[in-house]
Amino acid sequence: MAFAPPPTETPQEPKTEVVAPPVTPPQVMEPSEASKQLAVYYKRLQNDLLTQGLLRGDGGGPDTQFTDTQLARNFVRIALFNEYRDDSDFRNAHSTVSKLRRWDQSIRMSVEFGSTVPHDQRDQDKASVQTYAARLSRLTGVPITFDDTNPNYHVLFLGEDDRRAFEPKLRELIPTISDATVRAFVNLPRDQLCVVIGTFVPGHSSYTKAIAVIRAEHPNLMRSACIHEELAQGMGLANDSPGARPSIFNDDEEFALLTTHDELLLQMLYDPRLETDMDPATAAPIARLIARDLMAQGAS
Repeated sequence: MAFAPPPTETPQEPKTEVVAPPVTPPQVMEPSEASKQLAVYYKRLQNDLLTQGLLRGDGGGPDTQFTDTQLARNFVRIALFNEYRDDSDFRNAHSTVSKLRRWDQSIRMSVEFGSTVPHDQRDQDKASVQTYAARLSRLTGVPITFDDTNPNYHVLFLGEDDRRAFEPKLRELIPTISDATVRAFVNLPRDQLCVVIGTFVPGHSSYTKAIAVIRAEHPNLMRSACIHEELAQGMGLANDSPGARPSIFNDDEEFALLTTHDELLLQMLYDPRLETDMDPATAAPIARLIARDLMAQGAS
């Protein structure tokens, strides 16, 4: 029996492996003494609130029952009033009547950090925002994606030093912003834990851009509380109400995280029976119907 000779192998060119250069994380700057003192203050504040049984994260329970009438009343107060004037300095709340505000376009969110924010804190906060944004999207039906190239919803974690140097960027993001609001942003009062600024289609109440600012000096729970409140307010629930319970839209700090009551408010806000630009007189009776339907669904 004859055997064929084994095939000869053609010599192969050695493969050249392309190795991407390592990504160097941005340098973290040392915070100023003022920023360090704020961090101590907010840590003490969080501990004090927890000692009082505040900053709850349970979403509400048997002690916080509410009716559809209360839900509808809270919706009108929170969704159809402004907490601050357009040229506000954020020092004194000044509730004024507003038309119904909401997003009529998809949200492209970015999470941005000041140079004094540590890397591990950045990772934690970015993950928290992404998880919470997915929840907001489910509740409202508004598509929320993350886009660092062309965002229309900026979530900023800034230390005291970062924020004070942010004025040029803020004016770039919102060219029509008032000088009073810029001054308030740069010199944010210590008791203003976080804030969100929105812009709208001219002559209407449809959002075009939002900027949420969260103090990087906050301890973990207070940063989470700011994420929950400011991002939800930036969806259109822009006011606070002392009568809303269980709710984060209440300055008593009882609840730190979005509650079942607040989830219903977001569902109401984006219910197709309501329309952007509706005034309170038109929206209120519709809100009562929606609240009744939602509460009935929960009871069934």
